[in-house]
Order: sequence, then structure tokens, then C-alpha cells
Amino acid sequence: MAFDGITIAGVVKEMKDALVGGRIYKVAQPEPDELLLTVKGTAGQRRLLISAGASLPLLYLTEGNKQAPMTAPGFCMLLRKHLQNGRITDIYQPGLERIVHVEVEHLNEMGDLCRKKLIVEIMGKHSNIIFCDDKDMIIDSIKHVSGLISSVREVLPGKPYFVADTTHKQNPLVMEEQSFAEHMQNAPMPVFKAIYTGYTGISPVIAQEICYRAGVDGEQPTAALSVLDIQRLYGVWDEMRRAVLAGCFSPCIVYDGKKPVEFAAFPLTMYADGTLKHYDSLSALLEHYYAEKSVHTRIRQKSADLRRIVQTALERNVKKYDLQLQQLKDTEKREDYRIYGELLNTYGYGAKEGAKYLDAVNYYTNEPVRIPLDGTLSATENAKKYFEKYGKLKRTHEALTTLTIEVKEEIEHLKSISAALDIAVGEEDLVQIKEELIESGYIRRKAGAKKAKVTSRPFHYISSDGYDMYVGKNNFQNDELTFKFATGNDWWFHAKGCPGSHVIVKSKGSEEMPDATFEEAARLAAHYSAGSRQDKVEVDYIQKKHVKKPGGAKPGFVIYHTNYSMTIEADISGIKVV
Repeated sequence: MAFDGITIAGVVKEMKDALVGGRIYKVAQPEPDELLLTVKGTAGQRRLLISAGASLPLLYLTEGNKQAPMTAPGFCMLLRKHLQNGRITDIYQPGLERIVHVEVEHLNEMGDLCRKKLIVEIMGKHSNIIFCDDKDMIIDSIKHVSGLISSVREVLPGKPYFVADTTHKQNPLVMEEQSFAEHMQNAPMPVFKAIYTGYTGISPVIAQEICYRAGVDGEQPTAALSVLDIQRLYGVWDEMRRAVLAGCFSPCIVYDGKKPVEFAAFPLTMYADGTLKHYDSLSALLEHYYAEKSVHTRIRQKSADLRRIVQTALERNVKKYDLQLQQLKDTEKREDYRIYGELLNTYGYGAKEGAKYLDAVNYYTNEPVRIPLDGTLSATENAKKYFEKYGKLKRTHEALTTLTIEVKEEIEHLKSISAALDIAVGEEDLVQIKEELIESGYIRRKAGAKKAKVTSRPFHYISSDGYDMYVGKNNFQNDELTFKFATGNDWWFHAKGCPGSHVIVKSKGSEEMPDATFEEAARLAAHYSAGSRQDKVEVDYIQKKHVKKPGGAKPGFVIYHTNYSMTIEADISGIKVV
């Protein structure tokens, strides 16, 4: 999924149409590397989301809003001072670079008209939001880049702003056919790679699409291209270039079934087997595609410490469990040692002095057995030695049998917490998971700290038949849903044999629940489980009154018998969420 120069060109076109001439009404910084500008113009109020996140840099118009922190960061305060109530005079993209310039004019404290520039660079981990004056001197940036970080360019207050030319790519918007032909003939690499490495703003996906439309194998070396091939390649690009310059875009997402494969500013005809979903604007496409991904990325960043704690504890317990199983396996010979001792007490009189073994008949099975002996000991002493070995292994077996059960339960508990971290959609969900880790002894509560206030709530869905369905986000919520919220005739669902959420469907008295609701609840249980990536997930379901919690069991752990099961996909699209 490439946020390339062509995609940015489409977003810039939308920004120019919606924002130029408008005044910046609000400046917010919801995240350390993110800005949300509210602009009021003749067409009404619009919001511009700008993210310089290393993993998910973004730029698009949005109707949504985000909660800003109580205390605004310094960069946000600086922008408010200079840009609030300023008028956007121009928005443009240099060439087809992944850079956007937003020019703003405002009045300073003396009432003089001043011009400033907000520069957004969408460049992966090097993404940044830079605030400059009218002479391109950096006033500040959302990320500071010193000489220790980059030897190519410093991004610090007082430094001049410039774009470092480290790739030596050409501007494809002014490319001529002759220079294109020379480049393709002199680039010793696959055709599609020669296109995207030689020109700015063209992603590998668009390069492959150009090759596909031109009827050229993009994987073949450029040396295999004929003059006609190069002409067709240039012709396809020239058509795209004219569309970019004219601002004519046709945004779409390619789906493989229900899974998004790729998006682009133009239809991707090379995905013949895929399903194309078209959007009216690139901003709408980007918001739809990245909204869920952005939340997921943020939560994974914020949950990194908890994940590390859980993963470390899980690895430690798995190693302990494997070692215990090996030790338990070593105790399997304990009964042999007991029998050796008994047989020596019975037949030991026949052992010769200094003998290395004694042949006897095992009177339990009537089979011959050869008993190893220590030649320096008598038969009675050898028997005593075997009984001592048996006693030691028996005690070890009894202790390990209990310990392995405890460690196995701990592993399952940690896996369930890991699954809950994957399900978490907000910081309030992480608070409850952290509380569980504290109560389980994996995190020490700070001295004087009180128990965290719980604001996280289970997911609430409505089935197509109007039944309320609730999904626990973590073990505490699972216990509360099953044993405090649900009543006896409510239905309980859970993915079989893997960590996941408890799903409760509220019954409607004596009314029989429709099959569609059973299937939708099972899909929820499959989706919110560790097996959600499988094609099919087996889900157990039973009335709540048959679900029990053993005394002293870990949070979220239950037992049940005589349940029903179904195998179903983990797809929950179409299920109404409240």
C-alpha cells in the first residue's frame, strides 16, 4: 500500500479545492507526531489530518475529530501563535515529490502581514512536519533531526530548509520520451524497478501497472525491451501524467475476497481476479483504509511494554514447562525400579557374588527380565538401592504432575492476556489488562498508587434478528459478562481450544433464538480469538447456566460439558455494532 507521489497529488488537489482561501480556526496535536487543522471557508468547516508517524505517515481531509491532550505540546502552541486565524493562500506539491507545502498569511503582534509555510514530508520513517518563515528558514518542526542523526540534513530551528537530493531521481511530470528511452536503455535492472527508481513519486505498484497496461513483462530486464516496448511504456505513463496534471483521479481499493490488497489513485487493472471498490475522493479512501490501521498501530505502540512483559513471562513459562515434561518423562521408569527391588528380595539368593545382572521372571507379567546389578553390593543392598530410586522418582512424579498443571494454566492465562492485547482498541482497554498483570504478580504496583479506574466496556453488537450480543475484551470482562451480567438462559460462545473472548447473547424469555443469530455470535467469538486468522474456527456454544468457574481458577477460565459446536468464518462484516 504505497502513499506515493501520485496519491499525494490527488490529496493536494482535494486540499486546494477545499482549503485555499479558508482560515485556520483550530490547531490540535492529538498525538506526538500528528496535527489536526480545522479550517473554515466559504464552503463550511473542514479538517486536515497530518501524521508524521514513522510507521503510518498520512495526509488527508477528514470529517472526524480527535481528542487533544489537556496540555498542548510546544509545537502545537507555536503553530497556534502564528497560524491560528491565518488564511491559507496556496497548497502545492513540488514536482511529484512526497512533499506538500501549505502557505499561510497572518497578522503578527504589530498588525503586519506575514507569510509562513507548513511543509509536510511523507517519507516513511523520515516523515516530518516543518514550520518555516517566508525565507524558508526553519522556525520549528514536529521532529528535530540533528547532525548526530543525519549527516545529510539538519532539521532544527534556525536552519535553512531544503530537500536533500540523495536518490537523484527525475521529475516524471516533465519527462520527455527521448530521456525516458535513454534511461530505460541504460538501467541494468527489471523494467518496473527501472521506472520507480528513476522517477520521483512513482511506487512499485504503479510501475507494475504501467508495465501491465503497456503489455510488457515488468520482471524482464530492460535490455530485453524493444523500441516499441519503450514507446508503449512511455505512452501509458504520458496518459497517467496528463490525468495527474488535470487532477483527474479515480481512487480505488483492490480486494481479494474481503481482504484489501492494494490501493491507488488510478484503477489497478493488473489485479484481474480482485474486486475494485471505487471512492469519490482519495481522502475518503485513505480515511477508510487507514482509520482502523492507525488505531491498531497506536495501540500496539502504547501496549509495547505490556506485550514485552507478557512475552517474557510466556517464554519463561514455556521453557519451564518443556523442562518439567522432560523430567516427568524421566520418571516413567520408576515402576521398573520398584519391580527390580521386589524381584531381588524374592530371587536375590540366586545372584552370584560380583554378578553384573540377575535373570528372573516378573511375576506380574510372567515375562523374563534381566536386572542390572552393582557387583560390589549384595542382592539385598541392590534391592534397597532400587527402592530408593523408586521413592525419589515417585516423589518427583507427584510434584511435577502438580507443577506442570499449574505452569500449563499459567501459559494459557498469559496467552489469553496476549489475545486481549490484540483485541484492545483504546487506552482504557490497556488499563484493565495492566491491572490484571498487577494482580497476577507480573507488574508491581507503585507505592501509594490506587487501583486504576475502569472505563473500558465490552463490545456491544446487535444481531440481524435484534438480539443483543456482548463481547469481552479481556479476562476481567469475560468473567463479569459470564458470571455477573448473563442470566441462566442466555447463550455463551467461545472459540474452541484457543484464547479468546466470551460472547454472551441475551435471550428473549422463552423465544427460540434464530439460526442467524447463533451464526453471528459464533463469528464474533471466532473473530475475537487467537484463531481469527484461520479460514475456519470451531466455536463452542452452550447456555450460560451450564458454564462453571472452578474455585481458584485464573480470570477468564471456565469449564462446561455437553456443549454444541459449529465451524465458521471469523468475518464480522455486516454485524451491527452499537
